[in-house]
Amino acid sequence: MNRQQVILDKYKLEDLELKNRVIMAPMTRSRADNPENAPTDLHAAYYRQRSSAGLIISEGSQISKRAVGYINTPGIYSKAQVEGWKKVTKAVHEEGGKIFIQLWHVGRMSHPDFHGGELPLAPSAINPEAKSFTPQGFKDTVEPKEMTVEEIKQTVQDFKNAAKNAWEAGFDGVEIHASNGYLLHQFFNTTSNDRTDEYGGSKENRARILFEVLDAVKEVVPENRIGVRMNPSLHGTFGMTLDEETIPTFDYIIERLNHYNLSYLHLSEPFTDVSEIPYAEPNIAKRYRPVYKGTLMINGGFDREKGNKVIEEGFADLVAYGKLFISNPDLPERFAQDATLADWDQDTFYTPGEKGYTDYPLLEEVEK
Repeated sequence: MNRQQVILDKYKLEDLELKNRVIMAPMTRSRADNPENAPTDLHAAYYRQRSSAGLIISEGSQISKRAVGYINTPGIYSKAQVEGWKKVTKAVHEEGGKIFIQLWHVGRMSHPDFHGGELPLAPSAINPEAKSFTPQGFKDTVEPKEMTVEEIKQTVQDFKNAAKNAWEAGFDGVEIHASNGYLLHQFFNTTSNDRTDEYGGSKENRARILFEVLDAVKEVVPENRIGVRMNPSLHGTFGMTLDEETIPTFDYIIERLNHYNLSYLHLSEPFTDVSEIPYAEPNIAKRYRPVYKGTLMINGGFDREKGNKVIEEGFADLVAYGKLFISNPDLPERFAQDATLADWDQDTFYTPGEKGYTDYPLLEEVEK
């Protein structure tokens, strides 16, 4: 491109100015391999390297011990974790970057190994028939425990406490993880929620927990510093299946999110081919751009050209990149120069240590 790429334009995200529209997507990296599951100096170095992103969204961080479901993932519920995250936010801010934390509860995607033998919590006792990444390696998921109303209320409080901790740790905002088959997403879909109380049945009831979480979180974090992430057409991965009620439920949720002054709505294009499923939506940005009035962030298989195109066509305001940011820490600079992008090493996505984490070179180091 000869002209300025729109993806490199500044963007006003409510009261934050982003230096570009290239967003670093949240990605589990499993480097918090310490008894506290706290971020370390290594995390600070990793996020510092990527602080040229318009906005960094951190890896999912569990809101409580009951929310854990993957080995060596950081939390945001303890003092040690808050102190660890302070190193990260300080590093990013020193480079002029902005960073939100993703607040995470995996629900039924967890395993009893993480909970002293107790069953994971979920909307209903329906096994996702998936795999959980435990300290002993991948294990089959189990039938979870259906949450009591009291446990649901406690989980809402856990989201609020985690958001309060995140603010104390210096984050610029929080992203509510209501995506990818995890707890909140499990409430939305009738294939994972067969409750008959106020959290099940109608789409209003199945969405109830999300709005309770939002209302709780906005008591401790400014409403315009809260993002929400969702994956409406997720099917066949993370234990999720679509049915004819799925998309109408997301239509309802996204329309209702207009009543909040959120920082952004972060949506994913389908992770798998859903074109043959009659009740799926294969084009998420195109469907929801006319519905949602605020800032729309899109994610899922974008490169430089596709990222510019989706913004130019008016279907999104921001584009989130995942794996490209793993192997290209200065991704916006590479886009600016139309430079060759480095390949990532999938074998080191979830392994402790620097290899495949902080050892990918910057473009200027490659060109020397």
